Amino acid sequence: MTEKNIYKDILFGVAIGDALGVPVEFMNRQKIAQNPVTDMIGFGTYNLPAGTFSDDSSLAFCLAEALTEEFSLQKIGNNFVEWLNNNFWTPRGNVFDVGIATSQAIRQLQKGCNPELAGGRDVSDNGNGSLMRILPLLVYIKDKELSDRYQIIKQVSSITHGHIRSVIACFYYLEFARQIVKGIDKFQVYKNLQTDISDHLNSNSININEIKLFDRLLNGNIYELTEKEIFSSGYVLHTLEASIWCLLTTDNYKAATLKAVNLGEDTDTTGAVTGGLAGLLYGFDTIPKSWLQQIARKHDIEDLADRLGEFVGSQH
Repeated sequence: MTEKNIYKDILFGVAIGDALGVPVEFMNRQKIAQNPVTDMIGFGTYNLPAGTFSDDSSLAFCLAEALTEEFSLQKIGNNFVEWLNNNFWTPRGNVFDVGIATSQAIRQLQKGCNPELAGGRDVSDNGNGSLMRILPLLVYIKDKELSDRYQIIKQVSSITHGHIRSVIACFYYLEFARQIVKGIDKFQVYKNLQTDISDHLNSNSININEIKLFDRLLNGNIYELTEKEIFSSGYVLHTLEASIWCLLTTDNYKAATLKAVNLGEDTDTTGAVTGGLAGLLYGFDTIPKSWLQQIARKHDIEDLADRLGEFVGSQH
């Protein structure tokens, strides 16, 4: 067993899941079922070569890049602006996909808006755009107190998505990831979070109706649901539920990410969000080698993982 490298687990876990989904993005489940995704393929929706990741990974890399130095919301925001305007961390030199809420928030950042206030705060601003990129934040918050973790997650989500629903989704996801890193069984993590997350949200006077929206995760056994009860749109709650469902109903990286992508619709993001957790759970070494060989900017991603690891290591 090689030494676990959570930096590679996270960055490649997200990017590979994302790239698997890019060619079939927006296709519905029935259409994909006629020709399911079983491998890394190219072209399709955006007519791009196999291994092309989307804005999901680009923005996760922008966040990771900011975390290779002292923590700064402004630096994270600046990197997002660099991505949208100057193709920073794009797979092949151009931005080919960007969510409406994310692009509006980045325009706010450009105007000098405080990063914590840039993201939309309406109920309609609950796409999955902060969830899809949040996982690298784990390396910065994992050893902090629960209340600090929550506050930092809230700040980083709010750069593009400031509504409490998006914040809770990111919080749940990162807490799940944190317990995986501690080596806790995934079903035990699921059970633990039913108490941990509920207790924290209730003690912070979060709107009870918002907490109730997370009922299938916080009070149910989501892994017992059938595929048709799982949704895979761009809505943040759908993406979170789908990723946890895919993780709990499979037993390896390949199966989890393919299951996510074959759900259809927002395939790249469901793939990325599932892939990040599966990368942490099973490790970088379990990602199919042929998929890794095809991923755009493989060496740059490896370099980013190394730099992130070095900086985080130097802080302890």
